Amino acid sequence: MDFKMTWALAGEHMDEWTGIGFGRAAHTLKERVGAAVEASGMTPEAQAHFRRTFITPTQKAICTEGYDALRAGHDWSKAAGPLLVALTPIS
Repeated sequence: MDFKMTWALAGEHMDEWTGIGFGRAAHTLKERVGAAVEASGMTPEAQAHFRRTFITPTQKAICTEGYDALRAGHDWSKAAGPLLVALTPIS
């Protein structure tokens, strides 16, 4: 199933990815948001906290809640602190 994932990191970064595979989408989110977090000037401890608190739970939700929603033909979105992610099926 093809879908588009868009995300915004409040006040910092917006991006999108289109493809197939919920695991790939979750990995892409981790890579790209992680790079924005690294470039943000946060301390290493704050970066680790951000990944643990916001990125990792959102990755898991993409593969569970997002998967279920898109398989049912619905859009899906999730906010985790300053991170907002949305998945949209592509017809």
